[in-house]
Amino acid sequence: MKVNRAGRRDGRGAGREGVVHTVKIIHIVPGSGGGFYCENCMRDGALVTALREQGHDVVLAPMYLPLFGDHPGLSRNVPVFFGGINVYLQQKSRLFRHTPRWLDRLLDADWLLQLAALRARTTRAAGLGEMTLSMLYGEGGHQAKELERLLAWLRVERPDLVHLSNALLIGLAPRLKSALGVPVACSLQDEDTWLDGLGPPHDRWCWDAIAERVPFIDAFFAVSEYYACFISERLPVPAECLYTVYPGSDRVGEARSPLPAEPPVIGYLSRLTPALGLDTLVNAFIELKRDPRLAATRLRLTGGSTADDAAWLRQLRAVLRGAGVAGDVEFIESFDRESRSRFLQGLTVLSVPVPKGEAFGAYLIEAMAFGVPVVQPRTGAFEEVIGKTGGGVCYAPNDAATLAKTLGGLLTDRGQLQRLADAGYQAVQGAFNMAATARQTARIYELVCGRARG
Repeated sequence: MKVNRAGRRDGRGAGREGVVHTVKIIHIVPGSGGGFYCENCMRDGALVTALREQGHDVVLAPMYLPLFGDHPGLSRNVPVFFGGINVYLQQKSRLFRHTPRWLDRLLDADWLLQLAALRARTTRAAGLGEMTLSMLYGEGGHQAKELERLLAWLRVERPDLVHLSNALLIGLAPRLKSALGVPVACSLQDEDTWLDGLGPPHDRWCWDAIAERVPFIDAFFAVSEYYACFISERLPVPAECLYTVYPGSDRVGEARSPLPAEPPVIGYLSRLTPALGLDTLVNAFIELKRDPRLAATRLRLTGGSTADDAAWLRQLRAVLRGAGVAGDVEFIESFDRESRSRFLQGLTVLSVPVPKGEAFGAYLIEAMAFGVPVVQPRTGAFEEVIGKTGGGVCYAPNDAATLAKTLGGLLTDRGQLQRLADAGYQAVQGAFNMAATARQTARIYELVCGRARG
């Protein structure tokens, strides 16, 4: 097994070379409601699909809300656990912690959960500290009866390993271990955004609750070296249990973008919010169009939004009108798989200038799968991902002026644009595809299950 500089394992050598035994895996994945581009949802759906294609027995179990995204049929015939309405009511009232199953079942109806998701349409952590902490307490939290219902189903399924989608679900791990006696794995991607957004004192309490439950996890899957290092500073994760496995793209073989030049088209693919840098990109676009060579440049935006974003988006449209560029900006409502294909095939370059960076950035790999170069700030894992793929450029500092200058330099250098496009496209055809991710993941599953068997 290969070990990286920090002593963490990278997954590519896990298990005996070329030998991967089939095990039954349950992936527990929170649903997002489908209102915005959800990296974790698409990552998990693509991974489960790839594992199944490689012959593994994998079941995807949704939590909170029904699953949306590129692979909606993956959880067919599997109920939603910890239904969002029940979780909320059990948090707010003792009465609902003891209601009969027939009533809970009514509140878990898909149509009702979908309606609740549409009405809520929020991803704000603020105000949800008590509920987050209760979920992290697991059997000691207000949703304990939901955990017992999940365990009853898992006893019938008899998995060899349970994989949690993120560390916010780690409260399930102690009871899973004691009741099932199987290894538990946990992916790591951007949990800090939610936890730090809770505000004091709940942010500290929740980090502490996660730290206390780290020993119940047999393998942590970080999505980048950057995030593996970051999480190691926040949580006591043993180096021998921490693996870096990059989420690949399941878009191998897609028709490439011709990289339109007349006019060039800049794209943004993520939730439409200033939290992910859309304001920076828009200001850079306004600045860029002052260059006579790039006056015809267009901007296309997609990725959905939440109710929290509505007022800000109205202000953004007003800014675009005030700058006289609204006619060159297109807001694309649909962001399903087919719509994203059309979107990416029409771009010259993509940029999502997240202020503090992210643990990975699935939109980067998705753009590269269509031969679209990316321009990202030197924050988070962006420099690492671009360095590994060669499919883009980084800039610093992360402000509108520097982004405009970097975009302008790339859009006026057709040779560099094409070289970056080719490098990114080839990276996705090779190491950064989901089939490779699934093989690495399966080897780690085998290793962990082998340790558990002794």
